[in-house]
Amino acid sequence: MPFFVSGCFDFVLDIAIHPRYALLSHHIMKYSSLAALASLVLFSSCTSPTGSSSGHDYWGHRPGPRGFTTVILDAGHGGKDSGATSRWTGQREKDLTLDMVKRIKSELAGSFHTVLMRDSDEFIELDDRVLRANRQGNAVLVSVHFNSGPQQVRGPETYYWRVDSHGLASRLQAAMENVSPAERANREKVRRRLRLTRNPEIPCVLVECGYLSHASEAQLVSNSDYRQKMASALAEAIRTQAAVGDAGTGPLPQPINAPPSRASDAPE
Repeated sequence: MPFFVSGCFDFVLDIAIHPRYALLSHHIMKYSSLAALASLVLFSSCTSPTGSSSGHDYWGHRPGPRGFTTVILDAGHGGKDSGATSRWTGQREKDLTLDMVKRIKSELAGSFHTVLMRDSDEFIELDDRVLRANRQGNAVLVSVHFNSGPQQVRGPETYYWRVDSHGLASRLQAAMENVSPAERANREKVRRRLRLTRNPEIPCVLVECGYLSHASEAQLVSNSDYRQKMASALAEAIRTQAAVGDAGTGPLPQPINAPPSRASDAPE
């Protein structure tokens, strides 16, 4: 049972048996069972966005973080998982993502405690990445990737799921668009229930920094100066989110009580 559920049941039991709450206990008995009461409290209290926007929260139904002190940078793929490989440049996604997170970390130096999910060519299971992210407090997670698809599609994309990740996702997408010279048929900012956008208990976003399958964009990505500009823009977006929270990023999306993402889920 998730910790927030067990905590709520303990709260209900304390109310039901404590003598100081005799009158309340009388009303509690109107319910047909303790389970019914627990369900009521669970939905009225535990799923409401009352937690700290920088701390751990199972659902993430709350405003985005402000004042966070730790940034977790996840270089997508690694080890036996090369990710996408560009037919135009031969570059592998796993190498580019590691290069990018190191650049972003350098840009953030002095502003945050920065944690690299991997700092070498290492394979880490997605569920293990979630567990590692959840060990950090007052933190956000940014997972860095490069895309692949139809040859005509180009441009950055950003995926998020949690309500508290919307503002950061908006800022990161805008930052990448300011660096990217052109977009074509890309999806821009998308709400997607993935293991690294739904399952962590902290604000979490996955960015796709461009399409390795597009000839011109792949050539851009192969240029270290271009990657440095992209890293600098992403770092600035993270700093802005920490400074002002969701201000200026538009209305928050509606909460969705969806289960955690699993490997067995159908592709979206």
